[in-house]
Amino acid sequence: MPGQPPTGSAPGFDDHFERAGANIFRLETLQSYRNSGEDQALAAFQAGHPHLITPGKRAWVALIRDRTAAGCAMQRVHVVREPITDYLRFELTWGYQPNVEAGEDIRIVRLAPGDRWPVELPQGTDFWLFDFSVLYALRYGQDGTWLAAEDVTEPTAIEQACHWREAALRLAMPWRRYLDVHPDLARIVPLGKPRAS
Repeated sequence: MPGQPPTGSAPGFDDHFERAGANIFRLETLQSYRNSGEDQALAAFQAGHPHLITPGKRAWVALIRDRTAAGCAMQRVHVVREPITDYLRFELTWGYQPNVEAGEDIRIVRLAPGDRWPVELPQGTDFWLFDFSVLYALRYGQDGTWLAAEDVTEPTAIEQACHWREAALRLAMPWRRYLDVHPDLARIVPLGKPRAS
């Protein structure tokens, strides 16, 4: 899931967020996500309401804070195709700001109009990679609806995910630098204390 681990995942999936010792990495390649546990906050964003933090998001931010304080790096790269979708406008502002404040390293691979997808990265392939050795592929429907997390144990697939991680981090810019390029987004990044649901 974009902001937090998905519900209804493969057995043992959630445990890896607590078990990982060195690194937790997420690659996001879709431009819109549905049924991701963010529907309430997304609706508030689209309606122009004040910044909303749901209980699930609050728990996720606490996990980021705890894990990074314990020395486990949490990293995320999103390949963002411009012009951005309405969903990405939400994620790049309301979604990512609390995560970054809690210690997550979020970066953006920017694809301006006309740019080709980077050959070093998979298209339409999202995953979580824990400690460079445990891989979960994330499955979505054509419209970005969450389906499942699949435990991938093939060594070659895990090795490929590690290469994708390295390439994504190399190609990406920090989230805050992306906002510098997009002052229209920077203006709607939440400031102050969010309201709780």
